[in-house]
Amino acid sequence: MEELIARAQAILRDAQHLIALTGAGISTPSGIPDFRSPDSGLWTHADPLEVASIYAFRQHPQDFYDWIHPLAARTVAAQPNAAHTALAQMERYGPLRAVITQNIDLLHTRAGSETVLEIHGHLREMTCLRCFEIVPAEAILQEFLVAAEVPHCSCGGVLKPNVILFGEQLPVRTLNRAKKEIQTADTMLVVGSSLEVAPAGDLPLLALANGARVIIVNLEPTYLDPQADVVIHADVVEVLPRLAELFLPNSD
Repeated sequence: MEELIARAQAILRDAQHLIALTGAGISTPSGIPDFRSPDSGLWTHADPLEVASIYAFRQHPQDFYDWIHPLAARTVAAQPNAAHTALAQMERYGPLRAVITQNIDLLHTRAGSETVLEIHGHLREMTCLRCFEIVPAEAILQEFLVAAEVPHCSCGGVLKPNVILFGEQLPVRTLNRAKKEIQTADTMLVVGSSLEVAPAGDLPLLALANGARVIIVNLEPTYLDPQADVVIHADVVEVLPRLAELFLPNSD
């Protein structure tokens, strides 16, 4: 482990334009379950196409909100962990230019990261499916956690969180900006992502194609491990602070 961390640190010392890609594994230490792990994954007890597709949402919004209720409760209660904080420090003091995240939990922003590209959407806002008004989500989510009822717009339409459901297109501007950042990056840090969901899981290939070096920190193996410069299979909250300490003021 020490040798792998030292190799990753050596790469980061030379980095001029670092980009991070984060997945569910960076937020599980904060108490937010991922989608695929056998013990706690959100798909273990639910068919995603039955509860989390845009078609299913339009037909049966209550089923979606029944399923999302425990996740929403955990997300609202969650706090950024040491890995989130480490990335914010690497942006403030080091070469990190942006965090591209698959997560919808807002923890990167709350940890202090300023350039966060949320390619799967977020829980910051909701959109009415009838009049398409966009409204802040915080107060509505708090009410939903108490009442457990489908939230509605003032026009009577169903409100949908601005997260990307199955069958929806990713936010084009955000995805294009993420690709542009990667195309100019010399180093990419993958944190807590299985890299199994396209197109997010394909983004490191774009970095490799442009000659960037790739560091992966994830508990489980990924398809990209053989092509990465450094692979660390360990807890992100243990590894990321070790990488960020390179750039902290008064560090050696």
